[in-house]
Amino acid sequence: MRRHLTTAVATAALMALATPGQADMEAARAFLDAEIGDLSTLSRAEQEAEMQWFIDAAEPFSGMEISVVSETITTHKYEAEVLAPAFSAITGIRVTHDLIGEGDVIERLQTQMQTGENIYDMYVNDSDLIGTHWRYQQVRNLTDWMANEGAEVTNPNLDIEDFVGISFTTAPDGKIYQLPIQQFANLYWFRYDWFTDPEIMADFREQYGYELGVPVNWSAYEDIAEFFTGREIEGQNVFGHMDYGRRDPSLGWRFTDAWLSMAGAGDKGIPNGVPVDEWGIRVDEQSRPVGSCVERGGATNGPAAVYSVQKYVEWLRSFAPPEAAGMTFSEAGPVPAQGNVAQQIFWYTAFTADMVADGLPVVNEDGTPRWRMAPSPRGAYWEDGMKLGYQDAGSITLLKSTPDDRAKAAWLYAQFIASKTVDVKKSHVGLTFVRESTIRHDSFTERAPRLGGLIEFYRSPARVQWTPTGTNVPDYPRLAQLWWQSIGDASSGAATAQEAMDRLCAEQERVLERLERSGVLGDIGPLMNEPRDPEEWFAEAGAPKPLLDNEDPEPITVSYDELVKSWQDAAAQ
Repeated sequence: MRRHLTTAVATAALMALATPGQADMEAARAFLDAEIGDLSTLSRAEQEAEMQWFIDAAEPFSGMEISVVSETITTHKYEAEVLAPAFSAITGIRVTHDLIGEGDVIERLQTQMQTGENIYDMYVNDSDLIGTHWRYQQVRNLTDWMANEGAEVTNPNLDIEDFVGISFTTAPDGKIYQLPIQQFANLYWFRYDWFTDPEIMADFREQYGYELGVPVNWSAYEDIAEFFTGREIEGQNVFGHMDYGRRDPSLGWRFTDAWLSMAGAGDKGIPNGVPVDEWGIRVDEQSRPVGSCVERGGATNGPAAVYSVQKYVEWLRSFAPPEAAGMTFSEAGPVPAQGNVAQQIFWYTAFTADMVADGLPVVNEDGTPRWRMAPSPRGAYWEDGMKLGYQDAGSITLLKSTPDDRAKAAWLYAQFIASKTVDVKKSHVGLTFVRESTIRHDSFTERAPRLGGLIEFYRSPARVQWTPTGTNVPDYPRLAQLWWQSIGDASSGAATAQEAMDRLCAEQERVLERLERSGVLGDIGPLMNEPRDPEEWFAEAGAPKPLLDNEDPEPITVSYDELVKSWQDAAAQ
């Protein structure tokens, strides 16, 4: 595998070859030689043809300077430091690709939507805003854009059907509003070496009466967390669970990123529950939000949601390192790599690249991981046909307030960093897959044993059960900020799980009611249900679901090796 040039070397080499304000095929060839090689789904001749298309399409915009913004993760850092200079050298369009915090990206986007001032020519923001973008109609819908104004700057080799997350960015009107540029899932993470250790397996079997393995449900996860917590392994005190609990916006993401769907709070439906989604928001047949609380047919404060929060609090207090309660997402993320955590129910695959570094306690001397990833276990309310977890899909977004020529230049850059020429190499750097052709590339078959199940998961039929926030959420920026405060109260003990979720659903409904009164979203905005006796809603099929007689069903585990084999067998059929 070719290593990518260091940022300084790559930038210097490409810019030295480029003539300011002019497109340059020699720069393209230098880039392909130094950076891409055979890490592409295209042949060298096809790569050069694609680069020539970019050169020709960019000619009217040569010398233009555009600005782009995304959150700071490995994939976007590679885009900003390697691909942006290459694109500038090849096309003559100068790109400034800023890297800032995720919350700051949303703030800038929201400001541009509210003021109409063109702050950035292109945003890379999560597809979680698809409901917002569809309803507010302040972004260019890419379906119409590619067919009309943007037709001349749309790569004929873009191949929309190759993007595995395109359903995430498609609204109920059938239009694509964003283009996925990176994706990562939240999966179960565990110490494979410990789970397959004969002595540890025998101890677990003796204590719990069944086999230690990948937990299929929360009952088994809790048993495993209890079993490992306080054990001494390899000279260190071990914990059976990892999480975080500080009152911080990232605590809200922990839950809006499908924690309730893992518990089973919503309805069946892929990519999101219908009519009740994983936020507990209910919509009518026209996709208009009608409620969040159980009294209006929502599920945000229903028994399944309360159960999920109670389990979160119990596990954090009983099985995680004591300092986890005061951590944020970014602080907690690296902890499993330190070697004293046995499992984590909700672990982002974006951390994979940092979890396979040589010398880590969780990596063998030959570079293979001592850990694996697998589907997250499901809660007691979960049913077949429901989503099972979250998948982040950072996506290209072009606001209508961006001048047309600048939007066209930015769209060229967007397609360049998502192109078949560069996508395999970019995916090796960041491990955030968006193209089916990339996932199936031979280089990832070769690398798979060092990635702990990541490739097997993305090639498996199970992948479709991991999806982002859907279109039931009409205003993501306003609603998302409510979650961390209520969950923070539950985490700190200032409120019970029921009190926290009652407060949350009421606050969500106040936002929905304001949107309804304003009429700003027209006939696709909220149209709130009249409150009814919760028992009437519980008597109906689907969410909100009544309290189960038993929230701790029989624990189920499965052998990881058999699980992976089943994925492979299914893919071969």
